[in-house]
Amino acid sequence: MSGELNRCAWVTDDPLYITYHDTEWGVPVRDDRKLFEFLTLETFQAGLSWLTVLRKRAHFRQAFDGFDFEKIARYRAARIESLLRDSGIIRNRKKIEATVANARAFLAVREAFGSFARYIWDFTDGRVICNHWRTQADVPAATPLSVRIARDMKARGFQFIGPTVLYAHMQATGMVNDHTTDCFRHHQLKCTGDY
Repeated sequence: MSGELNRCAWVTDDPLYITYHDTEWGVPVRDDRKLFEFLTLETFQAGLSWLTVLRKRAHFRQAFDGFDFEKIARYRAARIESLLRDSGIIRNRKKIEATVANARAFLAVREAFGSFARYIWDFTDGRVICNHWRTQADVPAATPLSVRIARDMKARGFQFIGPTVLYAHMQATGMVNDHTTDCFRHHQLKCTGDY
């Protein structure tokens, strides 16, 4: 299956990884709940492999109320302790507490801007940044823009969001097209125009 098409070098032959790469990674996302899901998963991924997170994604959805940030913003200590006992997720107290804080910050951003999507996409004027990386080694872990957005988000109360996590979020949600130029998805995803 993976030999039929050229894909980004980071994709393994794991069917879950292939499906994620081929159908989700780099596709522009404007839905607030989906944006919160990616932000949460990328927070939990810090220091781990993305495949580890993908394998736990369905259970994360269940454990975190379908990534309903309004519900998560109301989590209290008892719910956090319950999550710490849940072997289906990555049990890291700081990341769980950051998810709750981020849900509250997410609500504040939505109140101020109308939606989180409007807030985050304003940093790119609503357009996809189209990169033309030839190899995986060319792709940066962070950029000056991800540094700027992470700094702004931290000032708004977001936690566990640094330039690298933020750039992974930008890649996953299609704010940037970081498929390498030899990958079939680079050419399929639009690089101009509004989404």
